[in-house]
Amino acid sequence: MADPNRVAQNLFDGLPDRYDRLEEVLSLGQNRRWRRLMCDQAVGSHATSVLDVASGTAGVAIQVASRGPARVVGIDLTEAMLRRGQANVATAGLDGRISLTAGRAERLPFGDATFDGLTFTYLLRYVADPQATLDELVRVVTPGATVASLEFLVPPNPFWRAWWWLYTRMVLPPAGFVTGGREWWDVGRFLGPSISNHYRARPLGWHVEAWERAGLVDVDLRIMSLGGGLVMWGRKADG
Repeated sequence: MADPNRVAQNLFDGLPDRYDRLEEVLSLGQNRRWRRLMCDQAVGSHATSVLDVASGTAGVAIQVASRGPARVVGIDLTEAMLRRGQANVATAGLDGRISLTAGRAERLPFGDATFDGLTFTYLLRYVADPQATLDELVRVVTPGATVASLEFLVPPNPFWRAWWWLYTRMVLPPAGFVTGGREWWDVGRFLGPSISNHYRARPLGWHVEAWERAGLVDVDLRIMSLGGGLVMWGRKADG
């Protein structure tokens, strides 16, 4: 079976210069709204240090840093994406508040209870063991800290699921090619089956239980945009 980390690197290595624009186009303009809700849940006035996992071009890290005084560390597997992220951070004037580093979500280079907030975006489809990855994410946050995530979802409603299937299989690949070239054609072809296969193996209920097994409490979620997106959040148990 293909290494999910390698799949992610191969997909995203050639995308950084167009990633932010195309992320909005190919999510039908919804990604920004989903991201805002995730940050609403993850970042409170108490947060002083936040880890953003699968940070990519640092869009979430910039939004988190713009909301308050917290220092933000972004970590991502793909160094090309991080180089673009560093340029975005500099443009935002947040060099002193955001640092970016390469690394794997499954083996974070941080000690226990280092951060008092954590976000992760479009991550669990790209790791071999999602439960172990969640365990690792929770390890590095303090008791009481909030963890929040953003992911694509297969719409639960059959009517909208049929339209979603048509969009992801018939519209997304050619739209990616027209707006972003061959690299985004490849992403468009990959995305729909990747999302379907992930939730076939791990339905939404599995995700809630996995968060709780990792040590998170008060786990909640919101299904976004007729079922195309999923924002989840929970709090690390005290003690």
